[in-house]
Amino acid sequence: MTELLSMLTVVAVVGSGLVAGIFFAFSTFVMRALGRRPQHEGIASMQAINVTVLNPWFFAVFFGTAAVCAIVAILTLLNTTGARRFFLFAACALYLFGCILVTMAFNVPLNNRLASVRPDSPEARALWSHYLTKWTLWNHVRTGASLVAASLFAMAL
Repeated sequence: MTELLSMLTVVAVVGSGLVAGIFFAFSTFVMRALGRRPQHEGIASMQAINVTVLNPWFFAVFFGTAAVCAIVAILTLLNTTGARRFFLFAACALYLFGCILVTMAFNVPLNNRLASVRPDSPEARALWSHYLTKWTLWNHVRTGASLVAASLFAMAL
């Protein structure tokens, strides 16, 4: 069981680290670049991103890491003690709540709202400013949670 937990922990390090890198890119330069474009171009670009991100590769990493975290959390509670237990359980909780839950509760509803407007409409102008601020704020949370989760998984190894 220890070997299985270690192997899954390696998968969780890689998955949460990869997700953190994706979110880091958006937080540090993608959203800024979109915000500097004319409003209709920024909105149209983000709408296109939000469609293309829904692909098997992203889903495998994003939700696959969540599934691994759920398994690791169960195995951790059943088979570990001490610091390793803390690191693993904290890493799983951070990824599941700080990444997955935040995405579903905040970023996805913002994406859905953005998808419902025409980029050149008056409604889009007001929405875009709100979207850039709120979506990026929650993306910072996802970035930090995924990065700290990856670090804690690594520490558990």
